[in-house]
Amino acid sequence: MSEPVTSESAAPSVTGSAASGDPAPLLRLHAISKSFGAVQALRHVDLDIPAGQVTALIGDNGAGKSTLIKVIAGIHEPTSGEQYWLGRRVDAHTPRAAAELGIATVYQDLALCDNLDIVANMYLGYEETRRAVLNEVAMEVHTRQTLADLSVSTIQSVRQLVGSLSGGQRQAIAVARAVMRDAKLVIMDEPTAALGVTQTKNVLDLITTLASRGIAVLVISHNLNDVFAVADRIAVMHLGTLVSSGPAANYDTASAVELITTGTTTRAA
Repeated sequence: MSEPVTSESAAPSVTGSAASGDPAPLLRLHAISKSFGAVQALRHVDLDIPAGQVTALIGDNGAGKSTLIKVIAGIHEPTSGEQYWLGRRVDAHTPRAAAELGIATVYQDLALCDNLDIVANMYLGYEETRRAVLNEVAMEVHTRQTLADLSVSTIQSVRQLVGSLSGGQRQAIAVARAVMRDAKLVIMDEPTAALGVTQTKNVLDLITTLASRGIAVLVISHNLNDVFAVADRIAVMHLGTLVSSGPAANYDTASAVELITTGTTTRAA
C-alpha cells in the first residue's frame, strides 16, 4: 500500500493534467466552502470525480459529507468556490440545474412511491404519451430494457408495486430511474444501509455496472468493507475539510479509519 495522498486538485486545471494528457474529470470542485451562519460546514474542498469510476466519500458523522453532496446536487449553494463540468465552469445551484447537467442523487429514502408499480415510479413526472394518452406499452418496454442493461435480474414483474420490493430491489429501481433519465453522475447516499448480505452484493454489483457503462458514481458509506469492494477512488472528509483523496489502492482500512477519526495518518506503505 502506498501512502494516502492529500486532496489532489488544489488549483483548477480544467483541461486535465498537462503532463499526463488526461482529460478533465467529469466534475471538479475547487475551493468549495459552505457556511450556515456561524457554522462552517465545508472548508475549501477540492475534489475531482472522473467519469466511469466509483468515488467513495467517507467520514464520521458531521464531517460534511451530506452538505457536500447537497452542494453537488444543487440543494445548497456554496458560499464560495467553483464547479467545473467536463472542464467548463458551471453554476448548478438548483436541483433542476444539476439534473440538466446529468447529476442524479439517490438518497436513503429513495423517493419512491410504494403504492405505484415499478413502471409508474420509473416515469413519475416524465410519463410518455401518445395522442394525449399514456403510452403504457412503450414505458413498460423501456423499463424492462433499462433493468436488463443494468443486470437487475431479481425483479419478477415491472408491474409489481414498489411497496412489495426488498431494500436492494428498491435501490435498483431508484438507480435505474436515474440512468433512464441519462444521468452521467449518480450520487448514492448509504446505499447498503440496513441491507442483508445478498441484497448488499446486488447493490454493489449494480454500482460496478454503472461505472462500467461510463457513469461516474459518488458513494457515501460508513461501511468500509463495501467501500473497498467497489471504490476506484476514496475521498476522506474530517470536520468539513477534505483531508485526503486518491486511488483506493493508496489506502487500507487502518489508514482510512485514522483519517476519518483524526484527519491525518501516520501510516505509510
